[in-house]
Amino acid sequence: MRIEANSNLLFIGDSITDCGRARPVGEANPWSWGDIGSGYVRDVAAILGAAYPERQIRVRSVGSSGNTVRDLAARWKSDVTDLAPEWLCVMIGINDVWRQFDAPLAPERAVPLAEYSETLWSLCHRTRPKLKGLVLMTPFMIEANPDDAMRARMDEYGAAVHEIAEEFEAIFVDTQAAFNALLAHNHPASIAWDRIHPGPVGHMTLARAFLRGVGAL
Repeated sequence: MRIEANSNLLFIGDSITDCGRARPVGEANPWSWGDIGSGYVRDVAAILGAAYPERQIRVRSVGSSGNTVRDLAARWKSDVTDLAPEWLCVMIGINDVWRQFDAPLAPERAVPLAEYSETLWSLCHRTRPKLKGLVLMTPFMIEANPDDAMRARMDEYGAAVHEIAEEFEAIFVDTQAAFNALLAHNHPASIAWDRIHPGPVGHMTLARAFLRGVGAL
């Protein structure tokens, strides 16, 4: 397993990472387990704690519902730099794409692919030298048809994440591939009512994808 003993592991992202976590920083702790939120970050923390108790890995979350990569850039100093993690996991892009489809009359709310790539690249460029490990997870859509317009656009953003991960020697987690395996046996509605916000099985799918990426499964 690649995450070293006594590491600080920080997750940043949108509502999928947020899941009701405490403010200003959600943390997995024994006195208030709900502080970390109810999603995949909680699952990761629980599995790491159970499978690798000797490593004493601190897990925190600064996911924020509705965020795009622009929002991450605006709060990067307070929510990443100032928290000084050794390991950082970033999953962003769903809202960057979604706003292109659910708010077509307000195009300023969406983030075009070029801006998305440039912003994520910049954040990684300034932060990677300070980290022991960086994990980049793709945005996803829980839709089996790759020709669906929003799914196809999401795949383009996922490809950009892959390129950035390679450049910065980050661990790349293809969440869309993880959901595709699930969709081979399930209708999207049984995983996420809106094809975006997953239930427990979907969140565990994300957790397992992350854990495989870091060599914990």
